[in-house]
Amino acid sequence: MEANRVNTFIEHLYQIHKAEWEATPSFRQAVDWLSDLFEFLFPNNRLNRQSIYEGQLKKNQIDLENILLSYLDPSTINIDEVIYKFYASLEEIYQNLRLDATKIYEEDPAAVSIHEVIVSYPGFYATAVYRIANKLSQLSVPILPRILSEHAHGKTGVDIHPNAQIDVPFFIDHGTGIVIGATSIIGKNVCIYQGVTLGASQVSKVLSDVKRHPTVEDNVIIYARSTILGGKTVIGHDSVIGGSVFLTKSVAPYSSVFNTHQLRIEVREE
Repeated sequence: MEANRVNTFIEHLYQIHKAEWEATPSFRQAVDWLSDLFEFLFPNNRLNRQSIYEGQLKKNQIDLENILLSYLDPSTINIDEVIYKFYASLEEIYQNLRLDATKIYEEDPAAVSIHEVIVSYPGFYATAVYRIANKLSQLSVPILPRILSEHAHGKTGVDIHPNAQIDVPFFIDHGTGIVIGATSIIGKNVCIYQGVTLGASQVSKVLSDVKRHPTVEDNVIIYARSTILGGKTVIGHDSVIGGSVFLTKSVAPYSSVFNTHQLRIEVREE
């Protein structure tokens, strides 16, 4: 490329990138804020004075405000109101996460304590990030909730869209490969195992405002690698969906759904 064409191209790239940077929060700052908030809610280090908690929370509020101011136009969104409402909901988020952790401990025979669940279970971490990102999404904060959810996705292998509706308590076991779409609705006491997908039966931009993902009612267990698709698909309460099931239609409450493939085992003679 000639020198003037190179300079024109560089200028063009700069202007595009500048506009994108100005409309996007820093990924690093977002993750740092999230990590500090998680540490405030579930600290690994001993905090021997109440004032330390107060200082941590104040810093976290300031950091979130700075993140929002870095890419949002205050004339289009009331940042002070977002900050107030988010932190006003923090106690509820915390109590819900304690219920999630307790559910995991009660259901998983390998769990030795609720604290172990909180500090080491990827399913719990993914749920925690979801509940934080979901609240920001409810407050009409753009982009930041997706950055948080994609951070959790990369760290845990669990992909939960921040707009999904997930009641309390919720139990993810193992976690890797789970996908929960944006318009999914999940009730209370639902257990989901690794590799489960709650997805859309078709992907089209014109369906962006349509419910595309399944509804899972209370007290449902969905075992590993099952795929459930469609916005009109409802898994009735107290049902069990076996492993590797593929569903595109609703099932009644108290249903048990399993594959009919037969496993053949032959023992060779020595």
